[in-house]
Amino acid sequence: MAAIAAELPRSSVVCVALIDADGRVLLAERPPGKPMAGLWEFPGGKIAGNETPEAALIRELKEELGIDVAESCLSPFAFASHRYEDFHVLLLLYLCRRWSGMVAGREGQNFAWVWPAKLADYAMPAADKPLVAMLRDLL
Repeated sequence: MAAIAAELPRSSVVCVALIDADGRVLLAERPPGKPMAGLWEFPGGKIAGNETPEAALIRELKEELGIDVAESCLSPFAFASHRYEDFHVLLLLYLCRRWSGMVAGREGQNFAWVWPAKLADYAMPAADKPLVAMLRDLL
């Protein structure tokens, strides 16, 4: 039998494709000083403690973007499982077309409203890439 590789730390991350009235999707650029700085991603973050994915996403969107989202406006869409060199991530993607407030970067990040056909033009973390294709096919 082949030896089993050492278990990598695992992280569960929830993210959202915010879709505006024109059908564009919001991407956020990871700021300098953070892992994978300069790459574009769907807004969101780690699920903490006993949080549900929806509660974590609502919290993250308030913290990162200053917007309020009702749980009823979040629709589970897809997930991706990816092994990086030093950790494994389970990425849960939700769709959201309704929120209150204006999107504003509270952590110094840049944003772009992107047409679905152009999502693949943005450099993204490897875990996000399969989600881009699924989202593009939907929209």
